[in-house]
Amino acid sequence: MTALRVPERPVGARILGIGAHRPSRVVTNDEICRRIDSSDEWIRRRSGIVTRRFAGPDETVISMGAEAARKAVAQAGIDVGEIDLVLLGSMSFLEQAPAGAPRIAHLLGTTAAGLDIGAACSGFCHGLALANSLVCSGDARTVVVVGAEKMSDIIDPEDRGSAFLFGDGAGAVVVGPGTTPGIGPVVWGSDGEGHRMIAHNRSWLDVRDTPGPWPTLRMEGQGVFRWATRVVPEIARRALDAAGLEVGDLAAYIPHQANARIIDATAKSLRLAPHTVVARDIVTVGNTSAASIPLAIDELCSRGALPSGGLALLVGFGAGLTYAAQVVELP
Repeated sequence: MTALRVPERPVGARILGIGAHRPSRVVTNDEICRRIDSSDEWIRRRSGIVTRRFAGPDETVISMGAEAARKAVAQAGIDVGEIDLVLLGSMSFLEQAPAGAPRIAHLLGTTAAGLDIGAACSGFCHGLALANSLVCSGDARTVVVVGAEKMSDIIDPEDRGSAFLFGDGAGAVVVGPGTTPGIGPVVWGSDGEGHRMIAHNRSWLDVRDTPGPWPTLRMEGQGVFRWATRVVPEIARRALDAAGLEVGDLAAYIPHQANARIIDATAKSLRLAPHTVVARDIVTVGNTSAASIPLAIDELCSRGALPSGGLALLVGFGAGLTYAAQVVELP
């Protein structure tokens, strides 16, 4: 019997390039407080956020994602013809069909496959895990992983519990073959029982059948805080174990930028080494859901805060409830 031919498998996959797009409009806490009963001091103390970016009317999940992807492809030094797949993580893309990823691929100038990932704030880490597996299997040469969000479209500017948290933006990486592994095993899972902790306040069926307000995101802040501070350190340690590493091996800890209190609490629980840089992009760009981790990677690398080849622990978590973590070698 003739055996099936399978692709040649590289030794490993790694991140080849990083790109980001940050909208130009900076929104202060004072501006947010014009619509909610709060203050700059309260928002800083509760979340660590000082400013966030809001996209303009001509900026979309697709256009921002494509711009970040272009920069990642340019940094990777590859031709768009080498791209086999575009993955888009987003919870604010408002069209159920068609998917957004093929449209990003089109804007990049490629007919590569495109697939959307509905894992909310952990979508980027889910996409990175899929890209790693596809490249290591030989089924893809290079994969563009994008996290893009226009959260200002899905929040209620008068909701005191969430209006101050979210921002807009996009980040992307190119994943390709490497002579050594550059992306560690993923540790991921979900807790669907808690899905109402971060959810829209009404469904699109409600809008169709009972005309009323636009569905907007709602969050049980204290419940999410308790869940995240319990789950994140656990899966972070599991990701380190899976990669055969110790906490002291890390050059950076880059969790989803949900809230500065969550970041600080989980960093303390992990007992990070003094030399480990902790990403706090949340301060200036807010919570950008699936875009937050690639934006934070780009910010740290752009200002030279991380060494090339350093190891970074990525942890995504959010609505679903979903989570995913892996260690990566920085380009």
